[in-house]
Amino acid sequence: MGWRAAALAVLQAAGTEEKCAAAMAARASSGPEPPLAPPARPARPAEPPLILPRDAPRRRLGSVEGRIALLHALAHIELNAVDLAFDIALRFADEAAAAGLDAQAFVAEWFKVGCEEAAHFLMLDNRLRALDARYGALPAHDGLWEAAEATADSLLARLAIAPMVLEARGLDVTPGMADRLAAAGDFESARALETIYADEIGHVAVGVRWFEALCAVRGLDPRETFAGLVESRFRGRPKPPFNAPGRRTAGMGPDYYARWNDPCAAPADRR
Repeated sequence: MGWRAAALAVLQAAGTEEKCAAAMAARASSGPEPPLAPPARPARPAEPPLILPRDAPRRRLGSVEGRIALLHALAHIELNAVDLAFDIALRFADEAAAAGLDAQAFVAEWFKVGCEEAAHFLMLDNRLRALDARYGALPAHDGLWEAAEATADSLLARLAIAPMVLEARGLDVTPGMADRLAAAGDFESARALETIYADEIGHVAVGVRWFEALCAVRGLDPRETFAGLVESRFRGRPKPPFNAPGRRTAGMGPDYYARWNDPCAAPADRR
């Protein structure tokens, strides 16, 4: 199977096990292949029901129900992230090649990201099952895929919004969530989040690296371009406090987000 067909197989898989298996089996092969268009929306399981972000349930992590709600929300994010990684490879590899970038390396890096996102989903799904719960039993929101739809026409916009805003937000909040799970006695879930956090630094770094490479070949200032794309393509704004050490490790220094920093905000949980 060629790499385009492998990416499409992930996006067309509706079941969570089928999607994750396809992601982990996908290989970024080289050589010419006929073009394949990604679907406007990836296939998904019939559950969970989708609601507005403001209507998502919020519960305290001190209760089992609260931990289940958190793990379910995170599992939904990771399943979306699987599709986002393979969509960016299939949708934008030709744009990367046309810009003079190494399209084979571009595809290989996003396939690796997608494989790791699938592993994250399975980790969280296993934790839900250990708590006598399951993915799909609670409602979830569609914010991540709405951001993908808003950037479906531009690789530069997709890189700015998906890894550099949305995944970078995970760097800000995940360490604190892991600490709160550990404080509640759920050490296995806390360890899962620590693993996810370490991988997500790498995922943000992939996004930053390709964003800066594309800006370089187009003669654009990456910081100003990022700010302009956030203002025009992202609903809302990046939320402080920011995890400066984690973002810096991912190659995203404070000059990328200083304009949104609130000097009155409390420091982010940092690792």
